[in-house]
Parts: sequence; C-alpha cells; structure tokens
Amino acid sequence: MTKPLLAAAVAATLVLAGCGSGSGSSSSGEVRLRMIESLTSPERTKLIKSLIADFEKANPGVTVELVSPPLDSADQKITQILQTKKDLDVLEVRDHTAKSFSNNGWLAELPTTEWAGWSDLTELAQKKAVEVGGKAYLIPYGFYQRTLFYRTDFGMAQPPTTWQELYEAGKKMTSGDRYGYSFRGGKGGADYAVMMISAYNGEALNPEKSFYLKDKRTIFSTPEAAQAMDLFVKIFKEASPPDSVSWGYPEMVQGFTSGVTGMLIQDPEVIKTVEDSGVTAWSTTPIPKGPTGYAFQPVGYAGWGATSFTKHPKEAVKLVQFLSETKQSIAFAKGNSLIPISKQAQNDPQFSQGAWKAYLQAQQDPKQVTTIRPVDYPGWSQFGVDSDRDVQALLTGKKTVADVLKSWDAFWIDQAKKVS
Repeated sequence: MTKPLLAAAVAATLVLAGCGSGSGSSSSGEVRLRMIESLTSPERTKLIKSLIADFEKANPGVTVELVSPPLDSADQKITQILQTKKDLDVLEVRDHTAKSFSNNGWLAELPTTEWAGWSDLTELAQKKAVEVGGKAYLIPYGFYQRTLFYRTDFGMAQPPTTWQELYEAGKKMTSGDRYGYSFRGGKGGADYAVMMISAYNGEALNPEKSFYLKDKRTIFSTPEAAQAMDLFVKIFKEASPPDSVSWGYPEMVQGFTSGVTGMLIQDPEVIKTVEDSGVTAWSTTPIPKGPTGYAFQPVGYAGWGATSFTKHPKEAVKLVQFLSETKQSIAFAKGNSLIPISKQAQNDPQFSQGAWKAYLQAQQDPKQVTTIRPVDYPGWSQFGVDSDRDVQALLTGKKTVADVLKSWDAFWIDQAKKVS
C-alpha cells in the first residue's frame, strides 16, 4: 500500500530534518506546494497568507500557492481535485469530510509522537486528529463548541449550571418585552433538543455513538428523554420570545445583543459579535448539565492535512506542522474565534480570561463530555431536516413530546440495523 510507505518516508525525512518547521533545508531546487482552503473568507485568507509567508521565510526554496474557492462550493471543488489527483499538496479537511477523504485514500497519514509539536497539542486536539480510523489524517486547527452567554444586567446573581436552573432563571427574567432565553426554534433547533436529551440521559449515553445509550437503545427511548423534552417546551413557552419559534442563528444572537434576551447558547465566534455590539454587562459559563451532573455536546472542527499523492511529502507535512505549532495555531485561533489546539493557549490572556475562560473550564471538567455525531449513518442528513420540522410541530402544538420521541426512536433503531 502507498499510504504506509508514504508515512514511513515522511517520518524518516522528518527525523533527518530535526522535525522543526524551520530546521534543515528543502530538497534541492525550488519546491512549489499547492494548498487549498475550504471555509473561505477575505480576512481568513489574508491571515493564512501571512502564516504562509512566515513558512516560506523559514524554509528557503519552498513556495506555497493558496487556492481560495468560494465558500459555498469549496468542499465540492476540493473533492473534484482529489478525485482527479491534480496538483495538490496540502488541504483543509473538515470533520464531515475527513472520513470520505481518508476512505478514498486521498490523505496521507501524518506523524504524531515523532513530531515535536505533538506534545503541545491539547488532549482534545490529539483525540480529534486520530478520530478517523485511529490515524492522524489531519491536525485540527481549532474547535467550535457551545457555551452559555448571559447578560449580567438582567438581574442574574449567578449563572445557571443545570437546564432546570436555566428555565427558572429565564422565567424570572421574562417580563414585558424582555425574555430570559434566546430559543432556537427554526433551522438547527433540534440540536438543542438533542443536547438536553443527552444531558438528561447522563452517564448511560455512549459518547462515541451519541444517539445511542451504552445498552444500545436510542437516547430518545427513555423516560429521561421525555423529561428533557417537556422542559425544552417549557423554556420556549415561559422564558423565550414567541417569535423565537422560527429563530435561527442570526435572530438568536441579535436577540441577545439587542437586550431582548438574557441568555444564549452558541459557539465562540459569537464572542466577537457581542464585543462589537457594544454590550458590556455579559459573561459566559459552560453549557448546563442534566440532573445527574453531565453535559454532552459534539465538537465541530477542521484542520490541515497532506494529500497521499503529493510529490513533496516532506515539505507538505512540514507546512501542516508549521501551521499547527504554538505561535501559528494561537494566531489562527485568535483570528477566527476558535478554541485553540495548543496547551500554551491557557497562558494567553485572550483564552484564559473573560468570555473564553468558560471553554477552558469545560475542557477541564470530566462531566462536560464531547461526543461524536452519528454522521456515518445513511439517514443523518435526512434526520436533520425531519427533526427540525418535528421541533416546529412540537412548539406549535401539532405534535406531542411522545409523538416526536417515538418517531426519533424508530428512526434511529432503523439506522442501527443499516450499519450493523
């Protein structure tokens, strides 16, 4: 097989080169690497180009061409290039593309413990690097994980630590044109229902197959799931704006920054949005837990990988490692509001203080558990559509909690049969 041979060759050359991003020299003659990004935006591309310039300065004789396709079609463009094995050396690999890219043999296995920078990666970064098949086909550059944003000018003495406390606090805040919680009832709303159901199932949940319990039943089959969904509806009806029945991401964030709502659960990219809004009386805390003291949520991520067909494996891997080292990875995380991959980030004021501190607290809490979404199941995409529709029907009284849970349970029982 070519992949093991490539990995061995890469490992050997890295040992000879001293494994450092700036140590050693490139192979004789000029080496030109072609790199492609996926989550393209003007500011992000500008930042990546500045990091590439630093890499080129540290590695004379190596130049990097960055390809930045439009965001909406980027993953499709990357897949097309990989299928034809055109000139491509380094690429952005996302959590939902990693498995298909590696299964097709398009990604090179990257060195881990033999790379000096590996030991500086957080436990989460190391875990996600080898999530697909137990091999490092990418090095994550950062993570998206939710936290609870709360306004301190809404009369809240202490932030809630459980979903029940969130409901009670939100109900107290709700008066006149002010509400306790930025509810997401539109697209993506089912994610929040699943988060609550997971927390209520507690230790019985299997984090590796997060829609199932350790005893193989679905998380939607239990009395605890019904308790969670009952509370989910109460939070909407008693602590949230009525029009949040159709809110998506922009509306729920706007509700929080405009002073309509006092609490919001969202990703770290919202930190900059809140800061830019001029709101000053706010903070963050880890997401609420269920009755048994557990909270569960998936962690979104992407990273850099090298192609299996690159003509310059040494330099391609060196670029991936350079971007993943402490200085560069922290700069990238800051520029994109990401949870950083470097252990050293906890010493950086941006990540160890203020709004970012909650993310580090969650990572250090063994009962704040990260899970793996069942994206490998054939019905995953369809469930996303169906479950959002079911949440709408639940909130508008067209379906009951029992109706919804029965449907979701049956769906995932059927999915288990299809992959067994």
